[in-house]
Amino acid sequence: MKAIAIQRYGGPEVLELMDLPEPRLGPDVVLVRVRYAGVNPADWKIREGYIDDWFESHFPMVMGCDLSGVVERTGLGVTEFVPGDEVVGYVRADHMQRGTYGELVAAPVRTLAHKPRSLGAREAAGLPAAGLTAYQALRRHLEIVAGDVLLVHAAAGGVGSLAVQIGRALGARVIGTAGERNHDFLRSLGAEPVTYGPGLADRVRALAPEGVDAVFDLMGGDTLAGSPALLRPGGRLASISGDVTGLGGRYVFVRPDPRDLAELAAMADRGEVQVHVSAEFPLADAARAHERQLIFFISDCVVLGV
Repeated sequence: MKAIAIQRYGGPEVLELMDLPEPRLGPDVVLVRVRYAGVNPADWKIREGYIDDWFESHFPMVMGCDLSGVVERTGLGVTEFVPGDEVVGYVRADHMQRGTYGELVAAPVRTLAHKPRSLGAREAAGLPAAGLTAYQALRRHLEIVAGDVLLVHAAAGGVGSLAVQIGRALGARVIGTAGERNHDFLRSLGAEPVTYGPGLADRVRALAPEGVDAVFDLMGGDTLAGSPALLRPGGRLASISGDVTGLGGRYVFVRPDPRDLAELAAMADRGEVQVHVSAEFPLADAARAHERQLIFFISDCVVLGV
C-alpha cells in the first residue's frame, strides 16, 4: 500500500511516499480504506520528535491520526462494524508507528465511530482529533452547562471553532478571541469575537463585567497567563499547554473514545457542529500540507486526499 512515513525525525523533507505492507488485523481491529486523512498540529510535532519521550516509536513511522474511510475487513472479535461501513477515527495507539496517512489503516474499534451522515468524507476527516479535544475539554474538564459564559482563546482555529460550536450546543454564551479577519466567521458560529493583543482583558471584561465561568485556552504563553484574572470566583480553566496546572487549571490531552466520537457525529447530524476545511492536498504532497499547517495551524483545518 502507499503511505506517507518518516524514517527519522526532522522537517517536512523527511516525509516520504513509501510502499509498505498491508497492516495485519488483530481480533479487535478494523481495516479501513482511507478516503481522507486529517492534518493536525500534533503531526508536525511528532514528525520532529517532540513527543519521543512520551511514546515508544518505531520506524518507518506512518504519520497521522485522523481519518475518514470505509471498512474493508474486520477482526474476528469485531461486532461494532461490518465491511462497507463509513467511519471516522482518531487512531492513536500506545506507540508511534502506524498512522493514517496511507491507503489502508488497521484501526482498533476503540478509535472509531460511524461517519456522520451529514458530513462528506472530506469534512469528516477534520472532525476526530480537533473535535475530541474540544469536546473532552468542555465536557470533562470544564463541565460546561447551560447558562455558562465560556471564553475560547484561538476560537477561529480547528479546535477553537469546534469548541465554540460545542459550547453553544451545550447552552453556553461563548466569547472567542481571534484576529479581526476571523470575526465574521466567529459570529457565524454564534460567538462574540474579541481581538487579540494589548487590552484583551479589558475587551473581555466589557462583554462579561463579572468575569467568565470558564476559559478554554489554545494559545498558551501570555494569553494563558492572563486567563485566571478573567474568571469569576469559582471559574474553571483548561488548556492544551501543560503550564496550566501551575495556574490551578486542567491540562487537556485528547484521548481516543468511541462514545465521545459518536456523540460528536450525532451533534454534526443534528446540525450543531460543522467542520470547515480550508485546504486539501493529495497524499503525495503531505510535505506541503505540513508546511501550511505549521504556518497557519491556529486557523486552518487541512486534509489529505488518499
